[in-house]
Amino acid sequence: MSTATALAGTRTFRPPKLDRRYLPVLGTMLVFGLMLVIGGLRYDNFLSPAVISNLFINNAHLIVLAAGMTFVILTGGIDLSVGSVLALSSVITATLLNAGWNVALVLPLAIAAGSLLGLGMGVMIQYFEVQPFVATLAGMFLARGLCFVFAPESVPIRDEGFIALTNWTMASGRWRLTAAVVIAALVLLASWWVLHRSRFGRTVYAVGGGEQSATLMGLRVERTKVMVYVISGTCAGLAGVLFAMFSRSGYALTGVGMELDAIAAVVIGGTLLTGGTGFVLGSVLGVMVLGLIQTIITFEGTLSSWWTKIVIGVLLLVFVILQRILTLRRT
Repeated sequence: MSTATALAGTRTFRPPKLDRRYLPVLGTMLVFGLMLVIGGLRYDNFLSPAVISNLFINNAHLIVLAAGMTFVILTGGIDLSVGSVLALSSVITATLLNAGWNVALVLPLAIAAGSLLGLGMGVMIQYFEVQPFVATLAGMFLARGLCFVFAPESVPIRDEGFIALTNWTMASGRWRLTAAVVIAALVLLASWWVLHRSRFGRTVYAVGGGEQSATLMGLRVERTKVMVYVISGTCAGLAGVLFAMFSRSGYALTGVGMELDAIAAVVIGGTLLTGGTGFVLGSVLGVMVLGLIQTIITFEGTLSSWWTKIVIGVLLLVFVILQRILTLRRT
């Protein structure tokens, strides 16, 4: 028997190591699964198709917000304006539709408003070297102020074409699928493809991993940093349209604090705040965890709605600590 054969015979099987990048997402999946099991055991009809369907229907706009926020946080940035941009988009939609504008023209204009604001903030951050926190804080105040310029009071939507779009539903038994959920699913699919199957997506991860290294590699860092804020603004504009479909109105105070919900969902979904690591599908899991917390609080009945914020805060703290531990081990 040759030496090579003897060495091959003594070789032990080593199972493949799990990539640490997936640990936060797996943790989110575990938390989500435990919440489903506990809710199903504690409450009647908790796992019914109607409850699960409503989980997606009620959070379709937040899924889109979280998808756009994922791009920004992957580069190591932050966007505090998305809640106000959502409100601005919904107010523009309601105001223009009530003025008699065609719905096919109004919806692209409402989304484009978010894209324009995102472009302005991206240019400020990249070319004027303004910190993302400050630039997007300015964008938040600007968008919220414009909301009151368009409509200081709540504006109900009565346009027949928009209401028809809102009422579109695909049902199978007790499962329901609305137009907003379909749009959110398409946004997720497009975001996944861009991040994991395109050169731009690889550049986003490279910028978050190390901007100087990405520049030395010859990647288009400047354009990428501007574009992620354009994507975030576009998603916020689309989320505003989805929220207008959900509420059938536009209101200047819509979305107050929603940017924090989007950030929390992305972080709970496993995206590192320092950038470079994360998955858009993890952000969706983060949104589902937040929605499930609200559902459990509703089923409990005796608990105050403030418990939702308390539980989200504890979860967020746990996941940030987990991210810190993983970052230190990787370093």
